[in-house]
Amino acid sequence: MQNSFLPLNTRRFQQRSQVETPDTVYWDRLAEPEILKEHNTIDYLDFSPTDPDNFVVTCSVRVQIYNLVTMLVVNNLSRFQKTAYGANFRQDGRLLAAGDEEGHVKLFDTTSRNILRLFKGHTAPVHRTFFTADKLQLASFGDDKSVRLWDVANEKVVQTYEDTHTDYVRAGAMHPQAGHMFVSGGYDGKINLYDTRAETAVQRTLDHGAPVESMLFLPNGSIFVSAGGSQVRVWDLISGCRLLTMMSQHHKTVTCLRLGSDGRRLLSGGLDRHVKIYDVSTYKTVKTLTYPNAVVSLAVANGDQAVVAGMVDGLVSIRRMMVDSKPSHLKKIRADSARKYFTSKKRTNNTQEVDHTIKDRVKGPGLKYYDVHLRMFNHKKALDDVMNAQKMGNQPELVVAVITDLLHRGSLGKALTGRQEAVYVRFIDFICNHLGETRFMRPLMMAARTVMDVFEEQLVAYSQKLMKALQRLSLAMQEEVRLTAELMRMKGAVDMLIGISMDNSEVVHKPTYVEAKTPMMHPSEAAQNYVVLVE
Repeated sequence: MQNSFLPLNTRRFQQRSQVETPDTVYWDRLAEPEILKEHNTIDYLDFSPTDPDNFVVTCSVRVQIYNLVTMLVVNNLSRFQKTAYGANFRQDGRLLAAGDEEGHVKLFDTTSRNILRLFKGHTAPVHRTFFTADKLQLASFGDDKSVRLWDVANEKVVQTYEDTHTDYVRAGAMHPQAGHMFVSGGYDGKINLYDTRAETAVQRTLDHGAPVESMLFLPNGSIFVSAGGSQVRVWDLISGCRLLTMMSQHHKTVTCLRLGSDGRRLLSGGLDRHVKIYDVSTYKTVKTLTYPNAVVSLAVANGDQAVVAGMVDGLVSIRRMMVDSKPSHLKKIRADSARKYFTSKKRTNNTQEVDHTIKDRVKGPGLKYYDVHLRMFNHKKALDDVMNAQKMGNQPELVVAVITDLLHRGSLGKALTGRQEAVYVRFIDFICNHLGETRFMRPLMMAARTVMDVFEEQLVAYSQKLMKALQRLSLAMQEEVRLTAELMRMKGAVDMLIGISMDNSEVVHKPTYVEAKTPMMHPSEAAQNYVVLVE
């Protein structure tokens, strides 16, 4: 009979440092990566604005458009004599621009794969090309230390900025609303702000402090971000390009920037194999994604449907956002099914029929001192064993486990009766210190009520030290009541705001104008005559 006593089951609570936030829960829904293998470094990635299932991969002498669902190549734009760079879509998804090592900028039709325009003017490789907000012009950033603005319709250069940088220009960004404003970043560590309407084209020159690898504007256009070295810097365009903040979460060079969650999250990838996700309202890191190799390019699908990362060894990692499926539950179901299968198979192999099977008891660890006292119903000694200073400070869950067991037995009051005042003070202080923790709140509330019941039965005079302990217990209880009421008021206010926002989002404001359809663009003479020589 004595061997049948089981040790006290001490609950294992979650570590305090592993606090789940809405961002960690949200980004943990990214599925396991699906891998594509290319033959060279993935220079640039970009999702189609109109078809979020298609994304373009720039690698070596090829620009390929992949389908996110089938993982197959939809279009292969191989009209490059040398290495292609920075292919990205126009805002309507109909055109795609890319630079190359020859110094050319090529404009493609995404449906027919034809070269529509061939812009010649750079004398060195062009690494980045971006369309202006009005979709009528195209900016190119080259290794000849120049920035050029092209007219898409007539294939001519509009502006040339040759003396603005002293080193390679491999980063830039266009203002999302004003088609006359854009920024460029060079390997000289300088950032230039341009306004094509002004007589002096360069309005501001900023110092990033390291070669600039990537830049982007936030959706409202008042803030732009630059990445270079191990830092990501945020600049306020409205207040004279003032430096808002600087983030140094990467250990190596930051190579790419992207926006996610409709502009509410900023993603940065670096050579340290990490992708950091920041909240743009606080610029604090909310999540870190780890990859097998250095990340050099990044793209995020509309609505965070997928996060695609290109690496230096030619790998393309595609992680899709899972909506309803839960792989952890799937693994549990499979494990349960396998266990049931082997159990039934074992029973069928047994020739003798049995009513039921009794599992062998697994011999556990030896009984602790408080387990021995609980088995012998020495409740006071069991409580004394866990109420030493070391256990109360380092193992509060053990003390709560013994208190909970005594509450279930209805013996906590008897274990506290007839004690010295020092024991009461120590017990009350433990309740006050841990009453605010959610994991301990319910049993400690019941323990506090038991303490008051014990004092009610003992009509004797108490010392000043014990009275102060009881006052601390009263203040702790009042503070919990106040905090609960405040949280309930806050919950009501948040629910009201959510309800109002949901009501307003149902009203759809239709535009009062009709956007004119862009006429079909035909290839220019230079584009038609361009021939790729195959050696």
